[in-house]
Amino acid sequence: MSRKARGFTLIEMMVVVAIVAILAAIAYPSYSKYAYRTRRADGKELLMRFAAAQERYYTSMNRYATADQLGMDTTSEKQYYTVNVRLGNGNQTYVLQATPQGPQLNDSCGMLTLDNTGYKNAPADDHSNGDCW
Repeated sequence: MSRKARGFTLIEMMVVVAIVAILAAIAYPSYSKYAYRTRRADGKELLMRFAAAQERYYTSMNRYATADQLGMDTTSEKQYYTVNVRLGNGNQTYVLQATPQGPQLNDSCGMLTLDNTGYKNAPADDHSNGDCW
């Protein structure tokens, strides 16, 4: 009497593991780039919040302010960026710089900047991972 074998053989299992490993190796770099772009939104939001506060302050005081004068936290909500406020021309201009922190340090865009004219820049804007702004 012959007995019918059930289940998978070791070879079949190894083929499945190899296929899953190949798919993971292809998918992980795309996921990493997506995660950088997603976390970049945290820095953009921080810069836009500071810019709005600067304009409100300018409306009443006729000059721009430091982060302390604005009374704002310089760290983004999810703590992927910190902002630095540079004032110029007798406090009539400003440049906001969002510096990446933690897991965002390796982002290809690097530091994001925004000035009082609305000019947005990223020194390493190489577009290899989407537009920085």
